[in-house]
Amino acid sequence: MERKMYRVVVVGAGMVGRKMVEILLERNFPVSSLLVCATRSRKETIAGRIFDVVKTTDEIFNGVDLAFFAGTEGEKGAGLEFARKAVEKGAVVIDNGGDFRLCPDVPLVVPEVNACDLAKHKGLIANPNCSTIQMVIAIAPLHIEYRLRRIIAATYQAVSGTGSKAVEELKHQALQYERNEPLSVEVYPKQILFNVIPHIGSVSKEFPGYYTEEVKMVLETRKILNCPDLMVSATCARVPVFNGHSEALTVQFEKEPDVLRVREILSSARGVKVLDDPESAVYPVPVEVSGKDEVYIGRIRKNPCLENAIDLWVVADNIRKGAALNAVQIAEELVARGLLKRQGIY
Repeated sequence: MERKMYRVVVVGAGMVGRKMVEILLERNFPVSSLLVCATRSRKETIAGRIFDVVKTTDEIFNGVDLAFFAGTEGEKGAGLEFARKAVEKGAVVIDNGGDFRLCPDVPLVVPEVNACDLAKHKGLIANPNCSTIQMVIAIAPLHIEYRLRRIIAATYQAVSGTGSKAVEELKHQALQYERNEPLSVEVYPKQILFNVIPHIGSVSKEFPGYYTEEVKMVLETRKILNCPDLMVSATCARVPVFNGHSEALTVQFEKEPDVLRVREILSSARGVKVLDDPESAVYPVPVEVSGKDEVYIGRIRKNPCLENAIDLWVVADNIRKGAALNAVQIAEELVARGLLKRQGIY
């Protein structure tokens, strides 16, 4: 039987957009044509291929089957301006930005957790926030067995989540430190080198005292797990790590979890790898997880302060699984479930 092929557009040629293109090629997604567009035209070498990046306009979505919007953390605009127009032209849109995640008619999907929600899509699907993705992959299998009651999260997020300018700032500050020069600060409100900044996003109006990254983890987790009253608290910090987000989670359940059973559940969960031998210093760390597809979990232990609670250490590549790969996996699920239609015969 002939394999269906699809016309695909990736909107954005930054860190996430480039990674989306790499993963589409790497995983042999059935692409008949692949166009990359951005705010301006230029040539870009991605995955060893030269792409003629074109300026994003309404017209580029004519005849397109699938459009990835690679909006990164804190950035808005392309999705708001073009996503619904692309849907009107017949494309299915997978948006990595934060503009549509909480819209009631837009599925917010992590394929390992709630792929069934894709059946409800009306042309627009949202990719969750990077820190939310790795957290729900870690806790969803446990929710099935023990039923979630509350989550308390502390995140340690890499500078790649802010984009390439932040990565360059960390590198530049390291060079300045070596040269005994004053450290230049532009991307973040304070120096990131040798520092921890408990500030990601802007101050929330809805949750006083919280930054928007923390609010995303609360509201997105509730939506993905279909638990509107789930108690979730998060404190999100930026750390001087190039790539890979880490999270310390305290998770309380309705039933008493058995730690050995928790390890067993997580070891067999889709998209998860368990590295958990503290006596031998076996646990996931960002430099060893960067570039990997899975969410890595270690330091699994009973919480001594709360009943029915465990503590987890969760690490994942925030650009790969936390953004680009998750979006491509959504597209793969659409194809597998017959939910992605071609606009014509080609």
